[in-house]
Formats: sequence, structure tokens, C-alpha cells
Amino acid sequence: MLRCPFIMHFCQEKKMGKALWCCLVFACLLIPLAVADWNILKQQTHDGLKISLKNYCESWRMNVELHNIREFQVVPEECIEYIGKYVKSTQYKVDSQRATDECLVYLSTSCNLKKDGLDAWIFDVDDTLLSTVPYYKNNLYGGKKLNVTSLEEWMSKGNAPALDHSLKLYNELKSRGVQIILVTARKEHLRSVTIDNLVKVGYYGWTKIVFRDPADELISVQQYKTDVRRQIVNYGYRIWGILGDQYSSIEGTPSPKRAFKLPNPMYYVA
Repeated sequence: MLRCPFIMHFCQEKKMGKALWCCLVFACLLIPLAVADWNILKQQTHDGLKISLKNYCESWRMNVELHNIREFQVVPEECIEYIGKYVKSTQYKVDSQRATDECLVYLSTSCNLKKDGLDAWIFDVDDTLLSTVPYYKNNLYGGKKLNVTSLEEWMSKGNAPALDHSLKLYNELKSRGVQIILVTARKEHLRSVTIDNLVKVGYYGWTKIVFRDPADELISVQQYKTDVRRQIVNYGYRIWGILGDQYSSIEGTPSPKRAFKLPNPMYYVA
């Protein structure tokens, strides 16, 4: 039988069943207090290291990039401000530029381009060529669950800015005769406005751009992009590299010779 001395005394004139009920009610009142007392600033690691909010959020962001944290639907509430500052920071630009610089190093040292019109490089679009940070700025930088309708309404305005580091890589590849293929998870009905947006901010001269048609919406983004790569390889192209902000853009077979990932802690696409 459950015993609760304080409540038993309080309910001593009551029947045993009511005493038990009182204990349960009292316990329920204490639970929210215990939860409210939880604070990341009071937490410690197993080694006794005190965790600051910045430490916690930086660790969360890093483990997203390492693909240890997957399929999250929203940024942790306590990290919304931190993620917002990061994607607007010089560090985000430096991290992104380092990724594209490594693409250029690889291109210059390890790519034996045949220059026969079949050397190819694949780019994702959102947060690879075009930035959706302006949209997510109004949606708690990923702290609010994604509303696809709202996002597509924003995309349909065609005002997404270019990511400068990606534009530089894009133009360098184009100057070397590499065939540029864009594979986006955007739906087919956004084709016209997306092309206009890309051209407006400086992207043009690609070989092919692939959008997700209704039939492809029944499969995962990773499967869709894998299927597209298989078609590209079947056409005879050699995929020297892929640049994307999601693992779903770069994983799966057939795989490129190298894959490069840009930072993106705002959302996860499987």
C-alpha cells in the first residue's frame, strides 16, 4: 500500500481510498515544480564539467553537422537565439566558405577532368545556392515546426539571396567546362519562379535542373535524389562532386567521387 505521511496526516479522517487519491494529487502538483527547476545552466557532464547554454547549443549544432543528431523537427527552444545568431554570423560564412574552398582544392588536385562534356557536378538549391535564412528568420530559425505551405509561398516570391561562396564555386566549375546539374527537392510547380530567382542572383548556364514531380513526393528526399543520380550516371556523366546542406542530398548510391556538406542547423530533411 502506498504511504505518504504528510498527506496521510492531512487526510487522517478520510477513508484509505481517499488518502491514496490525496497522495496522487500531491505528487502531480510536485512534478511541474521539478520540471520547472530543470535548467541547462545547472547541468553537468559525467566528468563533472559545468555546461553553459552556449556550450550546450554549440554541441547540439556540431552534432547535427556530424549527423549524430537526426530527424529533429525543431531546434531546441533554449537554442533558438544561438542558432539565429550563428546563421547570421561571420562564423557561418567562414564555415561555408571553407567547405567550398575544399571543393576547389579537390577540383584542382584530384579531378582528372576529361573535358568531353561528361564531367559533372551536382548542386542542391536551398541553402546551397539560395539562402532560406530570411524565411527562417521569421520562423524562429527552425524553432517553429515547418509549415510547407508557408515556405512555398515564400519561395514563390523569388527573393531568396545567393550564397556568395557557392556562387564563386559555381562559376569556377563552369569556367572549367564542368557540366552543372541542379537537383532540388522543390516541387515542379515552383520551377519557373526558382529559375527566375537563380538567374536574378547570378546563377545561369547549368546543364540540367531537376525538380520533384508529384510521383516523387511519395518517396523520401534521399531516395528521390539517389534515383536522379542513377539517371545521370546512366546518361554517361561522371559525377566528380556534390555540394549540399543535407545528408539526404549527398548519401546513397550511386555516390559521387566526393561529397561536400554546407552547415545548416535550422532543419533536417531525410
